[in-house]
Amino acid sequence: MGSDTEGKKIRVGVLGATGTVGQRFIVLLSEHPYFVLHALGASSRSAGKPYSKAVSWKQVKPIPAFVRDMVVQECKPEHFSDCSVVFSGLDADVAGNIEAAFRLAELAVFSNAKNYRRDPYVPLIVPLVNTSHFSMISQQQSLHNPPLKKGFIVTNANCSTTGFVVPLAALEKAFGPIESCLITTMQAISGAGYPGLPSMDILDNVVPYISGEEEKMEWETLKILGGMTTDDDGVKSFDMHSKQPLRISASCNRVPVLEGHTECVSVRFAKRPPPSPQQVRDAFLAYTSDAYALGCPSAPRHTVFVHEDPDRPQPRLDRDFQLGAGVCVGRVRECRVLDIKFVAMANNVAIGAATSSIINAEFAVLKGIIS
Repeated sequence: MGSDTEGKKIRVGVLGATGTVGQRFIVLLSEHPYFVLHALGASSRSAGKPYSKAVSWKQVKPIPAFVRDMVVQECKPEHFSDCSVVFSGLDADVAGNIEAAFRLAELAVFSNAKNYRRDPYVPLIVPLVNTSHFSMISQQQSLHNPPLKKGFIVTNANCSTTGFVVPLAALEKAFGPIESCLITTMQAISGAGYPGLPSMDILDNVVPYISGEEEKMEWETLKILGGMTTDDDGVKSFDMHSKQPLRISASCNRVPVLEGHTECVSVRFAKRPPPSPQQVRDAFLAYTSDAYALGCPSAPRHTVFVHEDPDRPQPRLDRDFQLGAGVCVGRVRECRVLDIKFVAMANNVAIGAATSSIINAEFAVLKGIIS
């Protein structure tokens, strides 16, 4: 932990606290070294109830003892005024206006929802990849009407995007731009939230369609892996990987797995000749995130863990490695159509959701963006 956080506790709140992602936020924050869970927000149906009475708890660990009797509040800024950070696990159909209200109230909002991912002044940050995009926050605040001093929104990526954009970042760092990428996902049912798909739809079955998912993966990757430019007036923008256009084709499938998205990825590099499979393995192993280097306590030691066994990674065996905070890859080999292909697996409710938001907030604290 950095010197700026030694001995200090930072009060935080969780919006959407009774949902799948909200519950994971609570589990992770209950053991955090300096974030202290102070307020819980949910719908008006849950407001006023003790948390244990408002939630249908679906986590492996029991509800933390100090959380059980916390009274759930409506998702209004006045109930979170003592917090420095708010984590949002809200559903997209309600997240937009609520998160905007919290930002206007000068609160730092770290959102798992999709609503602001396409906003030109809101960084879309996978904390193992593009923490440099935090530099957009000052412009977000200055261009807001009215201008803000402390309030801002940072989003993390869609869970399926996160699982393959981390290894792509490692490859681009080592070998330069990727020209094209094909990806096929096998996504866990927890990605659909609780209660998820009806059992008769998913048992003994694969559903080859997840609404909006392919478009999210193809677009979000460009914002995450791209850089930032500044025009003649000093206004920053995300370049969407425009210096070297990146073509992505995603096919998304829902499979009968509880947690852990598995993804089969093929890539073609812009530079010729392309790296060998062994060079790719070495690049994965060498890749370390800025979040880990800075000392973010939730960042994984192995950003990309490389399996040598031919039948790994597997979600049941690998999703909880490093508390689900990293990405596992395996089966790195030559692709006869593009250049290199591999299998990636990431815990969709950890690094694919709550853990990403928490590492983003840790990074902001350690960089002095949150005081």
